[in-house]
Amino acid sequence: MSSQPVENASYAGLESILNVIAQWVRKYRYARGIRDELMNCGPDEVANIARGLGVSPSELVNLASKGPEAATSLQKMLLALGVDPKSLASDDPIMMRDLQRLCIACGHKRQCEHDLAAGTAAENYRDYCPNAYTLDDLFTTK
Repeated sequence: MSSQPVENASYAGLESILNVIAQWVRKYRYARGIRDELMNCGPDEVANIARGLGVSPSELVNLASKGPEAATSLQKMLLALGVDPKSLASDDPIMMRDLQRLCIACGHKRQCEHDLAAGTAAENYRDYCPNAYTLDDLFTTK
């Protein structure tokens, strides 16, 4: 009977590892699917989509490959800073799109998620967030 808690702990550890692997596979499949969809578009169509979003065609492919949840940190960061993401998107969609674009391409996601989880994002985002200047400007213009 004493071995049961150890077995459950082993399964829990294994389950978390398998969940991480499954999440990676889902992201890979998504990225590959987006890349394949864009590859099925003609160069003019990709250029038109990119132009409409205000990015280059190569940047469009790069951004699309990051997955649908690549900018979720931005939503959380805005909330941590006391900004309503929906209001910002409604009031200034161009700014919101630029914030999202930088968030998607950010290389500091782990630090950001850590600070968001710890409740320290509002104090620390200036140290790593590529949107720090824009966010600071947002606060000074309000």
